[in-house]
Amino acid sequence: MTSPPAETLSDLRVEIDRIDAAMHELLIERGTIIDRLITAKARAGGGSAFRPEREAAMMRHLAERHRGQLPLDTVEGIWRIIISTFTYVQAAYSAHADVSGGDASMRDSARFHFGFTVPLVPCQGAAAVIDAVAEAAGDLGLLRLDAGAGAGPWWRKLAPPAAPKIIARLPFVERPDHPAGMPVFVVALPSAASAAREIVVYAISVDRWRAGLQRAIEALGGEILEQTADDLGLALLVAVAGQVDGDTVRQALAEVSGDVRLSEVGSHAARYGFTPAMPALAAV
Repeated sequence: MTSPPAETLSDLRVEIDRIDAAMHELLIERGTIIDRLITAKARAGGGSAFRPEREAAMMRHLAERHRGQLPLDTVEGIWRIIISTFTYVQAAYSAHADVSGGDASMRDSARFHFGFTVPLVPCQGAAAVIDAVAEAAGDLGLLRLDAGAGAGPWWRKLAPPAAPKIIARLPFVERPDHPAGMPVFVVALPSAASAAREIVVYAISVDRWRAGLQRAIEALGGEILEQTADDLGLALLVAVAGQVDGDTVRQALAEVSGDVRLSEVGSHAARYGFTPAMPALAAV
């Protein structure tokens, strides 16, 4: 019995070319859906091109089903560019990014998540990003979670009802040595239809720091993301699970601190943690 002939490099390259051509054809086919999508949305009354909840579900499924030798970094980056670029084709937008802390990490994050088709507009400071998004309907803003002491309580600018709101936290799939691992909030003008509300973010003001504040927030399953003091007292940026409503948060903190001023400033999907040596995923 004779063995089948061994594959040659030429055979393998033919197979690779076939796969590459098929992937390209599928991307072209995906592009043909855009006009139909725009028409369908118009019939339904319009709405934002951004769908943070749907994007989070897509990335979660991508990470869960990934296997093989291709790094998840590469797969995630490809899909993020596909999502962001097709959203741009549907409705053009720019990404305004706070580069006041040095632009290298922010540019890495912006290009990893949005590619090179979406225009990147550098801004000096979180306040400048929020103002730019407020003035340009349809644009996004990228804000570092740790904007630095000089930034002040920038999140207060998100508190007015019509102000931009947090719609996502990046990277969504968190893991060691992520190529764009700097924590970033994405802000956009409010659009309730597209919100992901697994995590809700609040701007909270109290007169001063008290030891019981952190314990009260942790008892709700929450996390203090940033804090700073100014003439108005102590400003906190706090993330809490979406099933805990704002009144519950306010009441829990009022028992510790008395007068509490609280405003919802956005929400996002729960992040996923991924360890290459342990492929199982866990929501955090």
